[in-house]
Amino acid sequence: MNESIIAACDGASKGNPGPAAWAWVAADAQGNPVRWEAGPLGTATNNVAELTALAELLESTGPAVRVEVRMDSQYAMNAVTKWLPGWKRNGWKTSGGKPVANRELVTRIDALLADRSVTFRYVPAHQVNGDPLNALADQAASEAAVTQLPAGTAHGATALPVPEPARSTKGRTEASGASGGAKGRSGRSTGTIKARFAGRCHCGKPYAAKEPIAKNPNGWGHPECRTAPA
Repeated sequence: MNESIIAACDGASKGNPGPAAWAWVAADAQGNPVRWEAGPLGTATNNVAELTALAELLESTGPAVRVEVRMDSQYAMNAVTKWLPGWKRNGWKTSGGKPVANRELVTRIDALLADRSVTFRYVPAHQVNGDPLNALADQAASEAAVTQLPAGTAHGATALPVPEPARSTKGRTEASGASGGAKGRSGRSTGTIKARFAGRCHCGKPYAAKEPIAKNPNGWGHPECRTAPA
């Protein structure tokens, strides 16, 4: 089989440890997103969320499919591409003699990588004009960490998450997948824009494409929820 896909996976933890979740976004060979999934983890660390995201991506993909995995976690990538052989030789101990952290997840991924074609590519997170699949996975994981609800195409979602703008592009709403920022009489932005895609507010309720949304500490959502606690 010559099928190949490009995918990104990411994890989020609101507190590290704190409310956590994983997410992945899979695209066709041309890089067009075709499916995605996100799932809650309760309270967990960033590293657990990152490793779980990779495991869930691999489990969702047929073993005969060639996969290019894009990740912004150097820990998760190094764990399964560099450190794993040494950990095995050392009886699952680090070079310092300590037990390997998150061993159960690492061994799960090791088994999923056997006899299949998987390549890894590191992509920095939260970059202006950064990797679009990573941005989608990052936002999906972040939203699932807040809501602690599963989401994605397997759960009936018909639209992708809306990535937050990179921190260094404050005010550039096009990068977030939103457009049409409204302005008051003074000409200054009121902070309300129109969503380019459907999404979900931190209150748990969805919003539709072209519906007015506003930035809140947890992402984008209903204007009336921008000051409401998560």
